Amino acid sequence: MKKIELLAPAGNLEKAKIAILYGADAVYIGGKQFSLRSRASNFTLEDIRELVQFANEHHAHVHVTVNMLPHPDDLEGLKDYLLALDAIEVHAIIVASPAIMRMAKQLGCCFEVHVSTQHSTTNAQAVSFWKKQGMDRVVLARECGLEQIRDICEQKILPIEVFIHGGMCISYSGRCVLSNHMTLRDANRGGCAQSCRWKYHLMENNKEISIPKNLFSMSSKDLQAVPFIQDFIKMGVASLKIEGRMKSAYYLATVVSSYRHLIDWIYEHGDVSDDIIQRVQNEIAKAENRPTGPGFYRGMPDEKVQLYQDHDEIVTQEYVAFVLEYNAEDKKALLQVKNKFFPNTQVEIFGPHIKSTPFQIGSIFDLDGNRLDVCNKPMQIVQTIWDGPIEKNAMIRKRGESINEIK
Repeated sequence: MKKIELLAPAGNLEKAKIAILYGADAVYIGGKQFSLRSRASNFTLEDIRELVQFANEHHAHVHVTVNMLPHPDDLEGLKDYLLALDAIEVHAIIVASPAIMRMAKQLGCCFEVHVSTQHSTTNAQAVSFWKKQGMDRVVLARECGLEQIRDICEQKILPIEVFIHGGMCISYSGRCVLSNHMTLRDANRGGCAQSCRWKYHLMENNKEISIPKNLFSMSSKDLQAVPFIQDFIKMGVASLKIEGRMKSAYYLATVVSSYRHLIDWIYEHGDVSDDIIQRVQNEIAKAENRPTGPGFYRGMPDEKVQLYQDHDEIVTQEYVAFVLEYNAEDKKALLQVKNKFFPNTQVEIFGPHIKSTPFQIGSIFDLDGNRLDVCNKPMQIVQTIWDGPIEKNAMIRKRGESINEIK
């Protein structure tokens, strides 16, 4: 049985490489043209070429989003862009516009064409339609429930991709024009201002009925589908997709590695226990900055899955250092400071091949050998002696209340 794909987002080259190193089977990225998430750094063709080479070396795939819903003026240069992606040998493109889908097929491009979630595909009949159009995979709407997904997968029409983590839309995905109306930023051409997450004064007959210190919003909790991964594997879902091209490298490393360990555990051991699920959820929570919920997977979401009141996003500062190099002979580690931390304190380390492990960090020195009392200069390169699990590209964070290793 072919192992289910873990598909991760990346807003730039560094993040894409981190996602692959931490266990993603594939990454999806946006180019400088024809992509949603216009505020992400996004990739030049040279970046994409470098990433494809890196992915090939690590037996991973690269999917490129060509998923805007273009107006006539947006189509200039499309043919050349698709041919360039084909020459680079990306594995797939993710597309919302039928015109772009047709052009990719007519050009004879070798990459797969995946139907974007922007189409809100929610039933097997729609999947059959996309198969007749020559498509290779369908990304289902995030509004599908477990039984709907199971029914679609049982019919084995096309490979199916589902979202398992990240932001949800308060409207049907891809159908909202609130951002267009309020800011003239087109959500379906890459400019969503996320107006649903703003805080509003709620009025009735010119009288405010909201509480000034607890203003109204209409945002949904982020999706977190850890309890359903085994269900998706048994259904025959082809790919599990994480949302978040705007997220940090630390967030990607934490979330990707957590789902990677869970997927591998299920394939190796079978049924997953509630204890394992809780440990994975605890691990992921170390990088979350918004409340999470099950989305539509337990049925129609109720008020517990919505965020109708004040819910400031919290910038986490647990991530304190990145391992640039490590010399096993003298046990010297070269670290890049990310957030403030003190020497001689409890931390935990995790990496591409290291599960979350506690460690007592010792004295810290700058590159001139001067002992530091505090590390509080982001991007500063420091060094320490590390006599424990460590590897290049590992991340160090402040010690949590518990260590959530999947054994």
